[in-house]
Amino acid sequence: MDMGFLNPLLNRPGPWASVYLDTSAVAEDAEAVRELQAREARDQLAAAGAAETTCRAAYDALSGATREDAGRAVFATEGEVVMEVPLSVPPPSPPLVSWAALPRLGPLLDYGEREPVCLVAFVDRRGADLQLRGTHGRPRHVDEVGGEQWPMHRTATADWSERHFQLAVENTWDQNAARIAEALTADAAHAHAELLVLAGDPRERRSVRERLPEALRAITVESEHGGRSAGAKADLLDADVERARAERARAHTEEALDRFRAGRTTAGDGIDAAEGVPTLVDAAREHRIATLLVRPTGPDLDRDVWVGREPDQLAVRRSDSRYLGDPEPAAARADDALLRSAAATGADVVALAPAATGDGRGGGPEPVGGLGALLRWPFADGVPGGGIPPGA
Repeated sequence: MDMGFLNPLLNRPGPWASVYLDTSAVAEDAEAVRELQAREARDQLAAAGAAETTCRAAYDALSGATREDAGRAVFATEGEVVMEVPLSVPPPSPPLVSWAALPRLGPLLDYGEREPVCLVAFVDRRGADLQLRGTHGRPRHVDEVGGEQWPMHRTATADWSERHFQLAVENTWDQNAARIAEALTADAAHAHAELLVLAGDPRERRSVRERLPEALRAITVESEHGGRSAGAKADLLDADVERARAERARAHTEEALDRFRAGRTTAGDGIDAAEGVPTLVDAAREHRIATLLVRPTGPDLDRDVWVGREPDQLAVRRSDSRYLGDPEPAAARADDALLRSAAATGADVVALAPAATGDGRGGGPEPVGGLGALLRWPFADGVPGGGIPPGA
């Protein structure tokens, strides 16, 4: 999971109001129920010490939420709603409410978009329409690729001039495939897409795929359903896309766990994996975390750590605040502090389902305490702070 979308929350001073509201109800009184829940959230924030302006801003955003998504997370501070995040799974009712030094980010792993960002390309021999899915909202059109429009259709005769014309048609198709592949490469990189689905004309799908860079081709699948023309089987394509996203997410999680297990032991230049709050705090402070693994039911998630205003200002004890560079550190949940750090440093986040934390190979739940990480560079001799970053 790419947490980069949280950037607006990273460098604002707290404390923060965070509310997770279920907007999935379809009953006749659903709007009235949402208003009551918004009022309840406002009252809880006020009782916790939030300023009236912040309580009002959160209430206005929550009471005005519509049933476009399964739920909505609202983050507010200093009288302003800084960010609203659509949820893909309804949160519990009554709403989850937090007033704390940091935004309450942990529940995003339970209720937010967990499957990878996917770029869907509807291709034919004239061009392509590109759609992005899984970016905390409904699918949205992101690009249109227009190719050469003539010559486009072959003839059935064997005359020499006609064969020459047919070659020109083939060249047009190939040129358009190359143009589509070039656009897909740029758009996939810009959107940080982890999956590409090609739909539409079978010949053009294959032609486009052959022209993709190897790294993008490795995360590309094709669907026989859907296309640019009106009346294409959109429901069947939707099923193919969601199946591909789920399979990609499952494979990514299994790969991360395998690397974590292998990296737990010293090999070569040091230990490539970390677990336990003290070690992870050290790694986060030094920007070592490449992938953060979180098991939502882990007992270490709500452990207190100390944080400063900047995402890399973390410490296990308040007495270590000299490392923070902040004269007024505040207590925060370990999962929120580490998720904020991951978002700030471009680290990947993998949410582990409770049933997937042990595989019968021994070693118990993984990672211990529910928090672990794959490192950008290893701990030399297994000592936090003892590694040397590449190029140093």
